[in-house]
Amino acid sequence: MSDINRIISRAAREIQPGNIVNLGIGLPTQVIHHLPEDMDVLIHTENGVLGAWKQAQPEQMDPFLIDSAGAYIATRPGSAFFDSAVSFAMIRRGKLDLTMIGAFEVDQQGNLANWKIPGKFSPGIGGAMELAQKTPRIVVLTTHCDKKGAPKVLKHCRLPLTAAACISRIITEKAVIDVTPEGLVVREKLEPISNEALQAITEAELIFPPELEAS
Repeated sequence: MSDINRIISRAAREIQPGNIVNLGIGLPTQVIHHLPEDMDVLIHTENGVLGAWKQAQPEQMDPFLIDSAGAYIATRPGSAFFDSAVSFAMIRRGKLDLTMIGAFEVDQQGNLANWKIPGKFSPGIGGAMELAQKTPRIVVLTTHCDKKGAPKVLKHCRLPLTAAACISRIITEKAVIDVTPEGLVVREKLEPISNEALQAITEAELIFPPELEAS
């Protein structure tokens, strides 16, 4: 299994029946394809769909039916359409159960940086700031290191923040890590790796529960 598929397939297990979920641009949008067809879940998009579903087949695609990333989608029975004002009212009132979001950097305080790299073009912060601030549970999907091999799980984010102290869980191809008052706790390893090797590619200090100490 590739690193990306490992992240996505593990992330799909975070979604529970009955959840209202927003899947952010990038890796999170692929999570929907790992959900069972009969799963009772409502996927929310910022542009005004509740009940979005897996991308329609080419012959069934509706050019007027897209998600917030511009991808063609299908809908499920009972889905609803509304304007952006209603969509963001749902977010601001905390009506979503879970948001999955990508990241450039995360840190041990649960801060998120995912919208701006200085010197590079960015279309703007978009809905990420509101989702990160108002959703009760934020799960970040990201590779453990960037393309140059530098850690993305840091002591302190260096890039402009999207939101502060908002992250509940981080899923990388290496591990599942929870943000807690005590620090970053490794809950699972997603590939065979020693505690020392995982810490070596992580700038932030990791906490390993006893059951993971010998793995």
